[in-house]
Amino acid sequence: MVVEHEGAARAYPLQILLWHEIVNDNLGNLPIAVTFCPLCNTALVFDRRHKGRVLDFGTTGRLRHSDLVMYDRLTESWWQQATGEAIVGAMAGDALTLIESQTMSWSDFRRAYPTGQVLSRKTGYDRPYGKNPYAGYDAPGGSPIAAFFKSKTDARLPAMERVVAVRLEREAVAYPFSRLRSVGVMNDVIARRPIAVFWAPGTASALDRTDVASGRDVGATGVFDRRVANRTLTFERAQDGGFRDRETGTRWDLFGNGLTGPLRGRRLLRIPYGDFFWFAWAVFRPDTRIGR
Repeated sequence: MVVEHEGAARAYPLQILLWHEIVNDNLGNLPIAVTFCPLCNTALVFDRRHKGRVLDFGTTGRLRHSDLVMYDRLTESWWQQATGEAIVGAMAGDALTLIESQTMSWSDFRRAYPTGQVLSRKTGYDRPYGKNPYAGYDAPGGSPIAAFFKSKTDARLPAMERVVAVRLEREAVAYPFSRLRSVGVMNDVIARRPIAVFWAPGTASALDRTDVASGRDVGATGVFDRRVANRTLTFERAQDGGFRDRETGTRWDLFGNGLTGPLRGRRLLRIPYGDFFWFAWAVFRPDTRIGR
């Protein structure tokens, strides 16, 4: 999981988060909670500032719809990780602010952020970092663990299909990885905002093999506003890798950076989003539209 803020970038390995699920950190002047729920494949980052206070989060040990339930140590309110919403306690009804992040391979992170930092395995805890206790869990034809997920699954997509989930204002859209793998880019409009969803190969599943590093390639994603320099761009997969906009021919990378062409040096505005298993997103946002 990669977070960037005011030029500083930091990586949080899923090899560690598989065992701890939450990291409370400060990236520059931004206090963040980096969270990962293995059962829902939800890697989400939240701003820890809420109503003038900085919260510190832990795991309750509880699940709701198979998803991690967090708590803050200040008010002991319970928070749903998949939505960032408080569901029990003094903060019930409130919501945390989702921070832009991307899940990508270690090699992609090092190439994009050569001076970026990474969370150390020297956590003070004895855990088998690099091992996956959920081997085979994300098999494409599989299903959520019945003991933890008792709701009806949404049959529009396979339960374990990975989706890019975007919610702007009150509109929610999910973009299936299977479709993204085929086309590379999906252009859409959500809540009157033109967006592009990028997909690139090279990132392993953390929930496939016993050894995380040997997981099958499921790819990495990015979501961006398509408006640049007073024009709305339309993106497609570039023949030589990366992405290209049809209007100017500029080539872009997975991080929204213009590499070559008229818009070289420009950067697309990142949109907060999450990669989910379909069952996990659909149970919380049943009104979701599936992107085509």
